[in-house]
Amino acid sequence: MECESQQVGRHEWDLNIPPETLFDEAPCFITVQDRDLNILQANRQFREVFGYKPGDTCYGLFKQRGTPCPNCIVLETFADGESHKSEETFVTRDDLEMTVIVQATPLRDDQGNVTAVMEMATDITEAKNLQRKLNRSRKLLRTLVDEVPCYITVQDRDFRLVEANRRFRDDFGYHFGERCYEVYKHRNEPCLRCPVAETFEDGVMHTSEEVVFTLGGEKRNVLVQTAPLRGPDGNIDTVLEISTDITEIRQLQDQLTSLGLLVGSVSHGIKGLLTGLDGGVYVLNSGFERNDVGRIKQGWDMIQRNVDRVRSMVLDLLYYAKDREPVYAPIDPVTFMHDVCAIQESKAKLLGVTLVQMGEPDDRPFEADPSSLHSLMTNLLDNSLDACRLDNSKSEHEVLVAYRGDEDHVIYEVRDNGIGMEQETKEKAFCLFFSSKGTEGTGLGLFIANKIAVKHGGKIEIDSHYGEGTTFRVILPRGKVAE
Repeated sequence: MECESQQVGRHEWDLNIPPETLFDEAPCFITVQDRDLNILQANRQFREVFGYKPGDTCYGLFKQRGTPCPNCIVLETFADGESHKSEETFVTRDDLEMTVIVQATPLRDDQGNVTAVMEMATDITEAKNLQRKLNRSRKLLRTLVDEVPCYITVQDRDFRLVEANRRFRDDFGYHFGERCYEVYKHRNEPCLRCPVAETFEDGVMHTSEEVVFTLGGEKRNVLVQTAPLRGPDGNIDTVLEISTDITEIRQLQDQLTSLGLLVGSVSHGIKGLLTGLDGGVYVLNSGFERNDVGRIKQGWDMIQRNVDRVRSMVLDLLYYAKDREPVYAPIDPVTFMHDVCAIQESKAKLLGVTLVQMGEPDDRPFEADPSSLHSLMTNLLDNSLDACRLDNSKSEHEVLVAYRGDEDHVIYEVRDNGIGMEQETKEKAFCLFFSSKGTEGTGLGLFIANKIAVKHGGKIEIDSHYGEGTTFRVILPRGKVAE
């Protein structure tokens, strides 16, 4: 049995096929060339496709050249005796171009000298055409992704940007490996609610609406959608995030949305004002009935204080609802600061906050709208007092209101040592309806304060550090802004 098995094995491998037959039937193009690149021998497939007669040179027959090709691998093999490989274009006898992978191998005599070179060429035209189609498809896909009117990124599990389209790169910049929340949220940690993280967790699409900021500091409202991108093993490798700019839509919706928001945000305040007015009227009437001057004064003070609060609230609503032009009048800068602080003294005492004033002597009045400027400063003071109220990390809180001026500008500062702001909060502070106080805030105060400053040709700067405090700096021109 062993001998029979060995005999069968020998029969299977001993095909008794002449070498010239193997040479002719090889599924590729084979030639043997001398040092002058004359074709000495060619296999059947080569002869059928390119034709062949004695004396043909390789470069004349299938390159259609009059001289050898530059960087000819056959000549290189003759020179160094090593095999060489290249990708080339052949022209068939029917004038069809063919892309081939060519390998030149030395043929040696008994002394080891290279006497001829065998050149074997494999047709890769179809594969090359498919590669070109693939490259065109990739280029088209890249163009489509780059030109699509939205922001597209691909992010890994650490929220690092793996890829971004052209529009994203233009508006936000792009450095491979940066984290998304660092690039367009300017945060040091992931967002509290992240649709990318949710998609990594459950493998389904998620949607959210975000506020992001461009390289130039412009705010963008975007509608974010995420989708999982899976690897060959079916696991989620990355997540696709598509953000559509809906800033203009939100701006158009503001007037409609504001009605419901305003009703909800001011209803509690109106109720408190009405209660305060009722209490003041009751105390005033009881004072008249008892002929009690002290009680009359107390009731009148309550009414007056609540009327001032009504005025402030109405002015806020008017500034939001209508593009009101300032009514300019001369204002004494230091006296104005004292008047604003006097109104806030009671609130500061109630909250246990020390209210400090610091003003450089200045007898030069400046031009501004007194009522709107009063609303501006009141909103800033309210914000600072609330920041102190929300801060439980310090035993004592202080709000400093300071004034200084030069020939061209008046500058007011409202500085507190309250809770402070994170970078994202600072950037959104002047955005409509944005409030860091949750349901306690209307999101109107700082928006209106900034709007008033801009209307006067000025600005409000914010310097804030979370856990340390905030400084609002109001810079206004001394004179009326030219229209």
